[in-house]
Amino acid sequence: MRIAIIIPARHASSRLPGKPLLKATGKFLVQHVYERACAAQCAAEVIVATDDSRIVEAVESFHGRAMMTRDDHVSGTDRVAEVAERLSADVIVNLQGDEPQIDPRAIDSLVQQLREAPASEMATLAVPIRDRSLYDNPNVVKVVCDNRGRALYFSRSPIPFCRDGEPDFKAEPAKYLQHLGLYAYRRKALLQLAKTPPHPLEEMEKLEQLRMLGTGGAIQVGVVLESHRGVDTPADYEEFVRTYRSSSSRRAA
Repeated sequence: MRIAIIIPARHASSRLPGKPLLKATGKFLVQHVYERACAAQCAAEVIVATDDSRIVEAVESFHGRAMMTRDDHVSGTDRVAEVAERLSADVIVNLQGDEPQIDPRAIDSLVQQLREAPASEMATLAVPIRDRSLYDNPNVVKVVCDNRGRALYFSRSPIPFCRDGEPDFKAEPAKYLQHLGLYAYRRKALLQLAKTPPHPLEEMEKLEQLRMLGTGGAIQVGVVLESHRGVDTPADYEEFVRTYRSSSSRRAA
């Protein structure tokens, strides 16, 4: 299978404007993500999909590859699909442009889910929930899977709900899973999904992946042990900069 990793990046972020071009580490934020993607063994090509010429210029400055897209896309998935139409890849990985700490091995693990599940059109990742506060947090998306590792449902609500007693977050295998926003699609399925109207469940939960489940598609879920922290707010970026500088100092010592 030929794998293309597409990184949707837009300048107009409501919580952190100009996010892809932040450069307090000496590298653009989108450059950190791009380099992590290139380190994945599965990657045949890595492309930044954007509607902003400033981001194209930044990507080309570090010898990356970028493609311009329309500026009226409602979601990053739609932007990724526009670029995917121009490619001959078998599998498209949608890697968010605000994931500078993504483990390249997680990307490889994601693609492996599709290799091992030929009946699934899409794959994603999850991490065990070990903390009650995460389980109860509506900003933390939960996923429930069947015995084959296919997603049954995604929700912002605590699922599965423990009717009797308290949830056991120490159980092995893990009973409670936090969804990670990293996706791999078979190209044909992605293009079809982008043409499909939003599903009512998707609109209620505000979760795009429910479009695939709501229309009868199959999503394979791989479980990894650690989550990758994204950059959504100024505080998130400040924390990333501190972590990056600290790790750079250790490597130089």
